[in-house]
Amino acid sequence: MVSLITWARYIVQKVDYSITVGWKNYKGGYITDSQLGDAIWKNLFQGKLMYLHSNRGEDVACGLGTFGGTLLVRRILDADPERVFVGDVVLLKDPESRENHLVRRLAAMEGYEMVSTNEEERPFVLDRDECRVLADDQKLKPKEAKDSRTFGPVSMADIVGRVIYSLKTAVDHGPVRNSHMGMMRDSPILEVELDVDEMAKNHKA
Repeated sequence: MVSLITWARYIVQKVDYSITVGWKNYKGGYITDSQLGDAIWKNLFQGKLMYLHSNRGEDVACGLGTFGGTLLVRRILDADPERVFVGDVVLLKDPESRENHLVRRLAAMEGYEMVSTNEEERPFVLDRDECRVLADDQKLKPKEAKDSRTFGPVSMADIVGRVIYSLKTAVDHGPVRNSHMGMMRDSPILEVELDVDEMAKNHKA
């Protein structure tokens, strides 16, 4: 049974997301003035803040499984330091293959100083809207991990969501360990929208 407080926290986040989606579509010319209100209400009552993502072949690097898994991803528009946090597992566009996605942990954001283990490389500070992502498995070599050690900083705009739940099998599933702030923000969404049976039904082994 979801508490009233949890419902209130969920609705606040859903209203914010619905308005943001509607406004982006309006500014982008996809909907007109007269359609804006309808778009916001439709997303508010029919849309969801999470969606399923099949993470086949990428789990070893991100530490979420062995050979694949079904992930619940919280939709994030306009990723910035107020919406995603260092320590979050994020879904982002692959910088080297834009039609694909990667699941990596957010290791640093704008303003963070990066210091290389190579003494010949000078320290640098991440610019505005830049971030650094890393694979969870520290045993992987940079090329195997395919993270910021090989392709460098990525744009925050490439982040499309935060991974908040992982299902490997019908009996092996649970919340993803994210930053404290990220998990606090996502807890009401999980309580309201999580449907493990639906995840298992859509899971691809």
